[in-house]
Amino acid sequence: MNSTDQLRALSAIRLSVDTDETTSPGRQREANDKAAASLGARVVGEAVDLGISASKTTPFERPELGAWLARPDEFDVVLFWRLDRAVRSMADMSALVGWARRHGKRLIFAEGPGGARLELDMTNVVGELIATLLAFAAQMEAQSIAERVLGAQAAMRTMPLRWRGSRPHYGYIPAPLDGGGWTLVPDTETVEGCGPSPVAVIERIIRDLMGDPANGMPGKAVSVIAAELNAEGIPSPRDYWSLRKGRSTGGKTGGAKGEKAVVRDRFNWAPNMITKLLRSPALLGWKTHNGKPVRDSEGKPIMVTADPILTRSQYDAVGALLDSRAIDNRERKDTNALLLAVIHCVSCSGRMYLNKQATKANQAPVYKCNSHARGSLCQAPANVRGDWADDYVQREFLALNGGIHVTRVVDTSGYDPAPEIAATLIEFKDHQEQKGRQRSRSAKEEWQRRADALDARLAELEETPKVEPRREVISTGRTYADEWDDADTAGRRRMLMDAGAHLTVKRGTRGGWRRLDESRVVFALRDTDHDTAADSLSAAHADATDGALSVAEKSGGEVSVLPRTVPSQASTATMETAA
Repeated sequence: MNSTDQLRALSAIRLSVDTDETTSPGRQREANDKAAASLGARVVGEAVDLGISASKTTPFERPELGAWLARPDEFDVVLFWRLDRAVRSMADMSALVGWARRHGKRLIFAEGPGGARLELDMTNVVGELIATLLAFAAQMEAQSIAERVLGAQAAMRTMPLRWRGSRPHYGYIPAPLDGGGWTLVPDTETVEGCGPSPVAVIERIIRDLMGDPANGMPGKAVSVIAAELNAEGIPSPRDYWSLRKGRSTGGKTGGAKGEKAVVRDRFNWAPNMITKLLRSPALLGWKTHNGKPVRDSEGKPIMVTADPILTRSQYDAVGALLDSRAIDNRERKDTNALLLAVIHCVSCSGRMYLNKQATKANQAPVYKCNSHARGSLCQAPANVRGDWADDYVQREFLALNGGIHVTRVVDTSGYDPAPEIAATLIEFKDHQEQKGRQRSRSAKEEWQRRADALDARLAELEETPKVEPRREVISTGRTYADEWDDADTAGRRRMLMDAGAHLTVKRGTRGGWRRLDESRVVFALRDTDHDTAADSLSAAHADATDGALSVAEKSGGEVSVLPRTVPSQASTATMETAA
């Protein structure tokens, strides 16, 4: 810059909480403009970072200020209202001073100690020393503020209905509390540009998860629900809060393992996000701290709202359904293989897996014995062409089961205090492990009060009666063949597994086979109840031409068979013999 040129100033404005009037952007802007005028400088731009903590971000990590600092040729001085608007740690001040020295920039604080304008000269050691001392004071102040905030939050955690601040759990919104302070209420308001209300989204997720068994509508998987929410552009919890506060969506997030953090334009719904949302005790209106419920002196959970989104029975029903659909991640998964967990090698009895990597052009995928992956050696490993095996199993399965009628089981949850008893008992055991470690009388008394409170809560829960769930079987008017036609590969595989389908394959002989050698394969249903229904149906068909009685007449009524696994609250297919 020539000596005759006017100074170019960058006005930096930062606010941790964008509702704080004492350090409002307007007040900072006015102070920076006055400082620029006294220097004879021209403000060429503003770096406004609202809702950004100086204790958690360096100047170079802030969205707007960081972008400006990466373009140092566009300005000569950086204006801050006060030092704490720039940094709150000695390390961050050192980095900022180093940047200013390298690029020949001046750091101006409109109100330094005592209220006078402060300019830090980075060309000599005195300026650096002053900057370090001021940064030390700012760091100590930040630490003092953090301690006061933590103390206040700890006190508010024990206050019923009192919300401590920060971003609330998805589904709730802050509201004034009678007598001062804030509480949470269900967020049922539809805000323009923010999508449906969170409560409406939660209700939809639960409705889709449960399905409508009475009308033959099975529940959806959380992965399907997440995909549909993303396809419809419904903001995820983090993006919804950003939109609600007038901020842009997305932000920095961790990448895959071993990768650096990435910046996304938006955060999508994910299956684990939905599961975590539905399992949170916040839906019951409970306060939590470090993942555990906050309890009062009697051991009861402290409420943060007078109007929870879910009742205990609804919450337990959702949790039971999620438990019933939980997948053992240790199992190998291939959603495109119809016979996964159904097809087995005769020689080693191990599962066979679909190998989709053909060794020759136009070669069809093949089911292969995978004994080497289990660390064992199969003496006669089998393999069979995938489409041949799929077609064979489909033909045999529908021949046995195609005419079986499908019913739906509708479960109505009751209330079981056992889950809360188990959770409270874990807390009690953890607390008991601390027994005898207290040295002062006050600490011993406080330990005993906590133990008594948890014990009292356990006694209360043990006296709470259990309400048994109810089950209702509803006829759908559809056959197994109808369900098979409408199902995708994963759905058909589930039907096979529920019926206990089992296919064994022998090692084949060399030759140019053009179709499946059925002497190599054996198909059976290992579910005894299902076999009974299928055998009865086969007998009925065999006798039909002779004018025999129907199966229902032979057996004295309908034959209704439950599958091997009946998930709580799930829409579960059961079979009854066709009359």
